[in-house]
Amino acid sequence: MRHNKKFNHLGRKSAHRKAMLANMASSLIMHKRISTTVAKAKALRMYVEPLITKSKNDTTHSRRTVFSYLKDKYAVAELFREVAEKVATRPGGYTRILKTGTRLGDNADMCIIELVDFNTTYVKEEAKPAAKKTRRAGGAKAKKDEVKSEAPKAVEKTDAPEANTETNTDEKSE
Repeated sequence: MRHNKKFNHLGRKSAHRKAMLANMASSLIMHKRISTTVAKAKALRMYVEPLITKSKNDTTHSRRTVFSYLKDKYAVAELFREVAEKVATRPGGYTRILKTGTRLGDNADMCIIELVDFNTTYVKEEAKPAAKKTRRAGGAKAKKDEVKSEAPKAVEKTDAPEANTETNTDEKSE
């Protein structure tokens, strides 16, 4: 019987499962959100949240421990540099799973798993009050009337040089 066995094997051998979770965790850390199935997202959440907790304590030992799980030095650097800085005050719950429906081919439940503090939609940011703009009532109307009244003027070409100079001087005076 399967009592009290909470780890999902995801239908894979242990080496394949560990490699897949390490790759997904690296992608989540680098891109801040990934799309996957709900079962994989729940397994990934259990895999990555302890790593984020370890990254709050920036020591050589914790970096080596996290690297043994992720196996990607760029993801480890990103985790300790950016992610740990943002989640320093959060006591846990670093990821969010948003269900997106089912996959077209096999009807699998799909979701987006993301790091909570990196989604600008849900994070409250201080909104700067917009500067008031004062308008003059007649300013816009007057400009529109000037634009409509101005029509492109055609220049007549004649053989006489005196006629050309007169039309050019007329245009310059206006």
